[in-house]
Amino acid sequence: MVEAVLIDLFSLPANLQNNIQDLLCNMLGTIEECSSVTAPLVYVMCCQTQRSERNGEQESLLPALRDFQALKKSLEVVCALTTAAALYTIKQRLDEKDLSIIKFILPAFRRNLMKVYIDHLFTTVYQFEFEDLQMASNCNNILIAEPQTEGQTLPTQDVELITNEIQMYLQSLPNLKGELTILRSSLIPDDIFLHGFTTRTGGISYIPTLSSCNLFSSSKRRDPQAVVKENLRRLAIAAGFNPETFHRVKTDHGNAVYIMGKTEPDSYDGIVTNQKGITIAAPGADCIPVLFADPVRKACGAAHSGWKGTLLGVSMATVNAMVSEYGCNVKDILVVLGPSVGPCCYKLPQESAKEFHKIDPKCVRLFDSASPYIDLRRATRILLETGGILPENIQDDSVTDQDQNITFCTACHPDKFYSHFRDGTNFGTQIGFISIKD
Repeated sequence: MVEAVLIDLFSLPANLQNNIQDLLCNMLGTIEECSSVTAPLVYVMCCQTQRSERNGEQESLLPALRDFQALKKSLEVVCALTTAAALYTIKQRLDEKDLSIIKFILPAFRRNLMKVYIDHLFTTVYQFEFEDLQMASNCNNILIAEPQTEGQTLPTQDVELITNEIQMYLQSLPNLKGELTILRSSLIPDDIFLHGFTTRTGGISYIPTLSSCNLFSSSKRRDPQAVVKENLRRLAIAAGFNPETFHRVKTDHGNAVYIMGKTEPDSYDGIVTNQKGITIAAPGADCIPVLFADPVRKACGAAHSGWKGTLLGVSMATVNAMVSEYGCNVKDILVVLGPSVGPCCYKLPQESAKEFHKIDPKCVRLFDSASPYIDLRRATRILLETGGILPENIQDDSVTDQDQNITFCTACHPDKFYSHFRDGTNFGTQIGFISIKD
């Protein structure tokens, strides 16, 4: 069932611009009379020209719309300078109300163009259906037509123009929730490596559980790739790396490791490189983002270690890749465990808890309960030490530093970090990143 209607009057022919009020009223009258659309909310996109700013076009339209009893309490006119700005503003309204099923009424010539905007500003969480708005030249005869046959795709240059418009608009938005903050480890030498762990502040993501520096987009979340790309751009400026040479692991909660420069697997939770200027990263929103640095052989790695990856040994798999590919000595490798859910909060079913109990009984608290508490970090440390990493070369602040300058519990600090465990399915993601300086 349609939850909202978007009406695109943004790019009307010149002979209709002066009669936009009549156009809108005629169209809404047709909608209401035919009952072709029953939705609680209607949003109208208009171009905000200098003239419309002076005359207060949005305000002048609304009185005429109050005659439509079915729509008067649920209609909003959104005027903006660009299509990207108008559509993103409407997206915010939809997200505030958790709406996902949208009917889009628009001129036929705008359909393929609008689909490009939607591909960049929305994810597959949203479902769009399109209906063509056919306009007579005298503006007195507005018909809603059934969807037409798909036209040809837009030329590449038009897609690039739209992409640039979206990027420029997103870049103009202010930081939310304060300035961008990066946590750094004193264990990793900063004369050789650039590294850090992000927090949730300083980006443009506005949905509460994603706000504000979310660094991951998926088909199940409402933050589109364009917003994540802008958050990454701001991080890159603050941290000092090139976002064009940034590589994030393609998580599968396994133990596969990608060796930069070789064939890239379809999915992997570890990544290593000895190439300068390449920034590699692992995400975490409860799972541990683990960073690896060998200052002797000048190689580095990053791993995403959730409970499955921990049991499968993804951290040692990353270490072993550095040893086999770059000739690293395991005793030279430094390992930092980033912000992740702590044993204070994290629970697993009894069957999974048994596997952690086998690593070390101290990895499990309240073992006899249906959902014991699990210490992912302790299990990771034990597996690393068993594999030859020196205990003094592992930073886990929950053990070594009561001030906890890096290894915070993500679930316990909603002001600093995202947490799947705490926030549910539409959660944000922070990352740990590292590169070898030029």
